[in-house]
Amino acid sequence: MITPSTPSSILSVTVICRPEVATGFTLAGWPALEAASADEAAQRLLDLAACEDSGVVLMQDNLYERLPADVLRVLAKRTLPMVVPFPGPVWDECLRGPEGYIVEMLRQAIGYRVRLR
Repeated sequence: MITPSTPSSILSVTVICRPEVATGFTLAGWPALEAASADEAAQRLLDLAACEDSGVVLMQDNLYERLPADVLRVLAKRTLPMVVPFPGPVWDECLRGPEGYIVEMLRQAIGYRVRLR
């Protein structure tokens, strides 16, 4: 008979992102560590990897893409924490102004871009 295993401790989910994004995660109730550079993100990631209860680390993609190769090698040898990159916000110049805002809302609601005249 197979019995489900119970974890000895609950694993945490932590976010590593740029300072301008961290506030949103914190307001949503997620613990967020700010990193202004890839080196700072790498250090925060190594600190989290040293914690036994660190399960998942969500990292902003532009920080993840610039992680040093030696940090990625250290993480590749470990099963936890699992590092998951997520796309950061994009501020597009064409979305400025009220028309841009309305077009973006319509795109999100119906699935494709419309043109306002």
